[in-house]
Amino acid sequence: MALTGKLSVEAPIQTPPAKYFNIFITQFHDFHSICERIHEGEIHEGDDWHVTDSVKNWTINIDGKPIKLKEKMEKIEKANKSITYKFFDGDISKNYKVFEFLLQVIEQNDGSASCKITIEYEKINENVEAPYGFLEFFDKCLKDIDSHLLKA
Repeated sequence: MALTGKLSVEAPIQTPPAKYFNIFITQFHDFHSICERIHEGEIHEGDDWHVTDSVKNWTINIDGKPIKLKEKMEKIEKANKSITYKFFDGDISKNYKVFEFLLQVIEQNDGSASCKITIEYEKINENVEAPYGFLEFFDKCLKDIDSHLLKA
């Protein structure tokens, strides 16, 4: 069994792609009030939620259980509407040495759009399952964000 892997989920969005992407770089601090499975978030290091050198503490719900972890934006690419994140420390480090994910808002030629999350991970040993609970978490959050923006 491999210790490293990649999983992805893609959700269609009805929100205009630029507006959908923009919430991740301007309103990340509000996600605990937008996404049902995010219980709380606070800055751990730095003073701005939307820059690559800030570290945030999160409590999220994975498989019905609260999980505490830290998150850092590694790279923001506005031109292709993508952001690379890293999860580390806390509960996630009990199972994964590496946990990074790429968020990308994708515009189709027919005018439709979607948001795709790709998780890259390295498990601490072969007994750890792939992070399917995190995939479900991201899928739900992507839909919660779209619903929130459509109401705004």
